Amino acid sequence: MTLRAVIATVTRQEGLNFLLTNRVPRRLLTRFMGWFSRIELPLVRDVSIGVWRLFCDVDLSEAKQTQFASLHDCFVRDLKDGARPVDPDPALLVSPCDGIVGACGTIAGNELLQIKGRPYRLQDLLGDADLAHRHRDGRYVTLRLTAGMYHRFHAPHDCTVEQVSYIPGDAWNVNPPALKRVDRLYCRNERALVRARLAANGQVVTLVPVAAILVAGIRLRFLDLLFSLGNGEAAVIACNASLRKGEEMGWFEHGSTVIVLAPDGFALCDGVKEGRVMRVGQPLMRLP
Repeated sequence: MTLRAVIATVTRQEGLNFLLTNRVPRRLLTRFMGWFSRIELPLVRDVSIGVWRLFCDVDLSEAKQTQFASLHDCFVRDLKDGARPVDPDPALLVSPCDGIVGACGTIAGNELLQIKGRPYRLQDLLGDADLAHRHRDGRYVTLRLTAGMYHRFHAPHDCTVEQVSYIPGDAWNVNPPALKRVDRLYCRNERALVRARLAANGQVVTLVPVAAILVAGIRLRFLDLLFSLGNGEAAVIACNASLRKGEEMGWFEHGSTVIVLAPDGFALCDGVKEGRVMRVGQPLMRLP
């Protein structure tokens, strides 16, 4: 059995996985990763990328560059032009990121799921009564990025970002073992709320990038702004950033989760269900 197979066998044991990735000094490890991943020494870079690839599948064949200055440089890699074709149908909201579909469907009033049997409230996630009301009885899709995936996220439709809110918080892992054990996990973790008004119908769609352990920050390109764990206070930032469908919005410093919230009247596209692997630009929801 290879070392990678042994690691995979260990990490599949949910109790042990949860212990190793959560019952540790999460914030300290996350800050350390933010520093360590940026070290631009060839030996450190090569060893750390090699260790990273032992723990997860990493496809670098799509990367625009072939050489990386650091582990962080590899984490946030850009892709070759055309690697993520965006569905041009104006009636479709597309996936903003690569990710595995988690809980999704209709928001039951003010309640949605992080995983079966673990509900949470829109109000607790968003901290904004007006925004929560806009998405009441709407639709949602949870997209979890694994560590080896492409880490950038994109505009799901032609839109104008009107406001960004930053909510500081913890750094729980966001994988299934943690989602089964930690109530209201997404409401506890550091996150940003990106409120975007669609050009097609004037309705508001909200993207919620949620940070996690080892995610040392969330970068928003259109604001040239980095939110870093433990280094900021809650903030609400008004903006007027026009983005085209598929245009890059920002990136995670490591893998995590994007929750897509849409108002009532939207519908999930065929095949969007728990466990499906999505890519940027693929159909996610149908506009009313």
